[in-house]
Amino acid sequence: MNTLRKKTALIIACLSLSFANAQYEIKPIEGYTPNIGIMVSMLEDLKARITEQVKDLDQTQTDFQYDEYANSIGALVMHLVSTEAYYQIETLEDRQWTEDERARLGLAGELNNETKKILQGRPIQHYLDLWDEVRRKTLTGLKTKDDEWFASNIEEGINYHWVWFHVMEHSANHMGQIGTIKNRLPE
Repeated sequence: MNTLRKKTALIIACLSLSFANAQYEIKPIEGYTPNIGIMVSMLEDLKARITEQVKDLDQTQTDFQYDEYANSIGALVMHLVSTEAYYQIETLEDRQWTEDERARLGLAGELNNETKKILQGRPIQHYLDLWDEVRRKTLTGLKTKDDEWFASNIEEGINYHWVWFHVMEHSANHMGQIGTIKNRLPE
């Protein structure tokens, strides 16, 4: 019964937070061209929702893996950092990672047994701070682009809009995984 009460309280808290912060609109954010502004709105909404979901985790919760194949919440947030940093550097700066960037930000580009071990023992705020840093650069870079660039092809069949949609959908996908892990945290 205690578990049911905790889960019910969590659901009510999440719904209350959702209603309190809800826009229920996707509109371009000022300072960006219309299509890029809409993407920025979606990216920012997902980041805020994931941050709200994880910001109060303690170290045990941040590192928790419910089985040997699962990722921890910390690893998933770092994976979001790595993914966004990669596409930011490739599409907004038109270059490759430096070795320092790869070591610091690209660490969780692939989630495997090696990276899962490395991504232990860091507080959730470490990952959130890195995400804030990467996001600031993303937002600054997207302000320098326009919708013509956004619709243009990187290569045949892939445009910049699709790439940033992929970053957004990646966040949504892992937000669901984070929720599943939180539901399995030991009491």
